[in-house]
Amino acid sequence: MTRPAPAGPPALRRHNSGLVLSALRESEGASRAELAARTGLTRATVATLLDPLLAAGVLAEEIAPPRGVGRPSRPVRFHPDGPVALGIALDVDSLAVCATDLTGRVCALRKIGRDNRGRSAGALCSAAADLAVDLRDQLGRRVLGAALAVPALLGDGGPDAREILRAPNLPRLTGARPGLALAESLGVPVIVENEATLGALAHLGVAPDFVVISAEIGVGGGIVLGGRVFRGVHGLAGELGHVVVDRDGPECGCGGRGCVEQYAGKSALLADAGVPDVAALQEALSSGNGRAVAAVGRAGTALGVALASVLNVLDVPVVVLGGVYAELAEAIRPALEAELRARSLQPAPPTVLASSLGEDAAVRGAADAVLDEVRRDPDRLVGTG
Repeated sequence: MTRPAPAGPPALRRHNSGLVLSALRESEGASRAELAARTGLTRATVATLLDPLLAAGVLAEEIAPPRGVGRPSRPVRFHPDGPVALGIALDVDSLAVCATDLTGRVCALRKIGRDNRGRSAGALCSAAADLAVDLRDQLGRRVLGAALAVPALLGDGGPDAREILRAPNLPRLTGARPGLALAESLGVPVIVENEATLGALAHLGVAPDFVVISAEIGVGGGIVLGGRVFRGVHGLAGELGHVVVDRDGPECGCGGRGCVEQYAGKSALLADAGVPDVAALQEALSSGNGRAVAAVGRAGTALGVALASVLNVLDVPVVVLGGVYAELAEAIRPALEAELRARSLQPAPPTVLASSLGEDAAVRGAADAVLDEVRRDPDRLVGTG
């Protein structure tokens, strides 16, 4: 049996840097002595780890007012103009970019509505790059990396070289490798990941185990088990929009029939309600419009049927409603919960929560994916990774 090699100095330094940065994220600032106490490292080690981060503009140190006899402490904090991670979300009817600092705070977010269905892969990548570059230049801060969220099935390969194998709602993206084009435009590494997976990543902390389901044009989902996003062998875990609820139902863009997306996707829901957009649907619901109320009820029933099967397989106790479902949570919840109560095998009915991130979960999760990589390899913060 091959034994793992002992950790050498670079690996040990990365581990210890991670401890220091984690301690800083948990507080609004700490002196070197406090960081040593929190991490169990010596003061000399803490100083060695902090110096390059201070020199790189990742951290800032200030002199606190004296509180008594002796040298005043020098609290260390994340630099207010320090580096950021970029998240990019390419959806059927929108394009969004956000920048997140090392504490996870969103510094800026831009979103434009546009119909992307007929656009070529080159045009989509160019638009995403332009929006990201504009945001980066506006902030004037160093970018550590970027991640792109796409509603697609992705192939294997390096994070930025992943091929889009199938994008039912953005068919002209099929066969493209958008990460390569974005990396060239931005000059930083780019992760490409399924939007639902990144949406689940944005909700970590809601519960240790949960399923998140959201609707834009289609229906996406993600699975979190033991506090970690479960991607599956091919990254398909959480494709809840293509759970079949009626084998003789309408044809779906995936090639199947009767997928939940055909009943509860945004396009299907709006068409069933006879309204042009979500704002009009909410207005119709508020006025008690019978067609709108019935359409949302049917969507909730379809979601409940699909989710009950998923929850019975996974045995997780929490469902998070994202995207349009979060906006319509109060209206869609009764039919959804009724199906879960009737079909779930769990001792207690699953808890159904509405996401606070709305339609921004995927773009927020994309930025979080970059931060996760940086936390695993803090040397990237000073350009030695």
